[in-house]
Amino acid sequence: MTQQGVRWSADRVPTPAPDAASRSTGSGFGERAEEERKTEERPGGKRDSGGPADPEAARRRAERREQRVTAGVTELEQRLADLLRGGLASAEQTGHTLWEETAARMVDAQAPGLAAKVRELGAIPASGPDWPTRLLEECALLHLLGQGWLHRDQLPDALAATVRSRLGLPASADGPPLRDRWLVLAQYDTADPKLTTRRIWLHGTGSGHTRLLLSYGAAGRAPELSLRVGHTLEADLTGYPGAGQLRAALGERYAPPTPATVRPNGLTTAQAAARYGDALREDPWLDRVPVILAGVIPVPDERPGSWQLTDADADPKTDPASATALPLTPTCLTRPGLWRLIALSGGTPLTVFGELGHRGFTPLTAWPAHHPGTPVTLH
Repeated sequence: MTQQGVRWSADRVPTPAPDAASRSTGSGFGERAEEERKTEERPGGKRDSGGPADPEAARRRAERREQRVTAGVTELEQRLADLLRGGLASAEQTGHTLWEETAARMVDAQAPGLAAKVRELGAIPASGPDWPTRLLEECALLHLLGQGWLHRDQLPDALAATVRSRLGLPASADGPPLRDRWLVLAQYDTADPKLTTRRIWLHGTGSGHTRLLLSYGAAGRAPELSLRVGHTLEADLTGYPGAGQLRAALGERYAPPTPATVRPNGLTTAQAAARYGDALREDPWLDRVPVILAGVIPVPDERPGSWQLTDADADPKTDPASATALPLTPTCLTRPGLWRLIALSGGTPLTVFGELGHRGFTPLTAWPAHHPGTPVTLH
């Protein structure tokens, strides 16, 4: 970090796709893969016939899937090695064809998370200055994921579960439920040709934990689950397995949602960057981490048309280390929410919730100083 703020690359891969957990449904599975997913995720493990679950049959299906995933990972490792052996410049000449073919192979291998990552690789060549460096970085992360799967028996259980999640293998929420009054921080939808994914961020007012609810709808249709931003819900949440994973399943609700009267506590920009680093240590493939910033002001960045969030009480003259900032992502610079954020601040400090990633910070919700419990959505 510097007095001018954290310097982030503004021309990396386009907006990250939903994580593997969110892409494990509707990600282009073949019919057989989709049927197995539905069977595995159906409560009680029952098939459409309604008969009892067969543990031995389920074990055999899981083994067959693991074998297919291993074959797909091995093939991808070979293709990455061929790419590096032939030189990264060849990726610009082949265009999207090679990547789409490889992604289709990963779908056949029932590893939709890998398929999504491979498609992202296809968007990097000739995408801007220094694209070979970015392509090499993403290839390295993909290689790390493949090696994690091939050596999963040597990994700690939590990290092995994270690898499975990133590959797109189905998992169920486990562990004891956590009851709390959950503040709805943000809700927004993303869509692809087959699926609409809704992300709902919740913050435990008692526990201090931040958790993610994912729900799905068919293309063009909104998911059923909807929670109003700024309301609190007393309910149980059960987490999904994996190191650093924040996804949870909504359990029993004890009362209807009610408007919140307080804003959540937040971090400084330096503390937020440190939290992102800690999260990457647990999950190297993490695209973004939820962060609540307190006492920040949007100010213009040195780059034309760019903005950043800086700590309102920073004093670079007396404490140079305090003069840090988080740049806003290029995507949010083109949205109306940016100007809503600027107008809301008017030079006064705000509490802002958003997602922090390798491209910067994307603000999703803000609390103005004069209305402590009234959030303003920015997405």
